[in-house]
Amino acid sequence: MSDYGLHSFVVACDFRVDDVERMWSWLQQQADGLASIGAHHVVLYTSIWEPGRILVTIGIRHARSIREVLRSRALFEWFDVSGADDIPPIFGGQVVEKIDVSDASADEHVDRVVVGVMSAVEDVSALMVRVHDALERFKRGRVHKIWVYRALDDGREVMVLQEIEDETSARQWIEHPDAAEEWSAKAGLGAYPKHFVGRLAHIMALDEQT
Repeated sequence: MSDYGLHSFVVACDFRVDDVERMWSWLQQQADGLASIGAHHVVLYTSIWEPGRILVTIGIRHARSIREVLRSRALFEWFDVSGADDIPPIFGGQVVEKIDVSDASADEHVDRVVVGVMSAVEDVSALMVRVHDALERFKRGRVHKIWVYRALDDGREVMVLQEIEDETSARQWIEHPDAAEEWSAKAGLGAYPKHFVGRLAHIMALDEQT
């Protein structure tokens, strides 16, 4: 996670690739095309537990741009380049809230880990109330940031990114999540991928490419 991830609309995908650096080089080649349909940043995280697994988020300017990205031929080429046999689930949504749990600056903890989950919850508004009530417990679990996105096509589907201090803390949090962390319960069920645990690998500001 970084300030580049603070976009209001996002397209995200969690999948496996044969070669992470080749995938990133290909994404860089698509910069002009992505910028032309409203994308402004691409962020790539690499898993620290599963070689080849990546989480890519694309910051989008407008909700209508998400539909353009999802219709883009480049998106399907993306998965061909990755070596994926099937098109994985793609999340398109809008930010609900971005919460800084800790007052520490990013520079103080260079080893921070990102835990990403795509899941369904009963009620997003009620979930956020429980999260705010539990912020001290999140802080004790060494969670620094919580970003919650709601899917545009399903008001109960969310993507949550948590920035946690280090790998050990991330593992402990996943194994013993706070009761307010409803989104973890369905991680890995059905079409949803299991927890993504990784670190920031690459950032591309598309505005700088045009």
